[in-house]
Amino acid sequence: MKKFNDLFKTDKVIIGMIHVNALPGTPKFAGSVKTIVEKAKKEALLYKNAGIDAIAIENMHDVPYLKNSVGAEITAAMSIIGHEVKSCSNMPCGIQILAGANIEALAVAQSAELDFIRAEGFVFAHTADEGIIESCAGNTLRYRRMIGAENVLVFTDIKKKHSSHSITADVDIAETAHAAEFFLSDGVIVTGAATGMEASITEITQVKKAVKIPVLVGSGITYDNLEKYIPAADAFIVGSYFKKDGYWENDIDFEKTKKFMQKVNKLRS
Repeated sequence: MKKFNDLFKTDKVIIGMIHVNALPGTPKFAGSVKTIVEKAKKEALLYKNAGIDAIAIENMHDVPYLKNSVGAEITAAMSIIGHEVKSCSNMPCGIQILAGANIEALAVAQSAELDFIRAEGFVFAHTADEGIIESCAGNTLRYRRMIGAENVLVFTDIKKKHSSHSITADVDIAETAHAAEFFLSDGVIVTGAATGMEASITEITQVKKAVKIPVLVGSGITYDNLEKYIPAADAFIVGSYFKKDGYWENDIDFEKTKKFMQKVNKLRS
């Protein structure tokens, strides 16, 4: 927990998501990296001014996703975006590169001086819409050591959303979390079944009891359910709720985000 606390310097951390526009080489790319960078910087400053504790960037518009690795063009673009978001916000910043491109995410974090990554498929295996995602803890943490990025925290999804876990149905979420801790995860992420869907309080409580590393909630947090979730975990990754009409593709709703953080601060105190 020390590295986590040293980074965020607050309890009940709120991490706001920036879903960067489609990147070069993907079907929805609109032709201007500069425009993508400027939009991401604008969103970072909106989050900062609304009182968010940290930011994470993600290439969610890059559908359909590649599995486990992406092209150099994606890594390069995310490095630029990450550097500019970090520089303009001066906040703790992280990154996820879909789908399961954890090595590339570490490379970006190291080059852009980001603070954490969100990693898929860290332990066990699951079936996602991209295919079968296998355990990557060994490769991911060896690569982190090789490039001297031990300062970059690796937060890991367990029983990840948008996935089938039938092949590991006999391994409950607490045991999965314990395995991630044993494999040196810096924090585990519990989600609902899909983007914007609430995570199970029962599962979060089971995970919190099973591990000594931070527990993050990765979906479904809203203004209305904060009282239920704030006591249960250490950090909360919020994307859809901060967007207009609660839809992840829309622009950030500044007033809604500011009101959300005002309530968080009251609950903290």
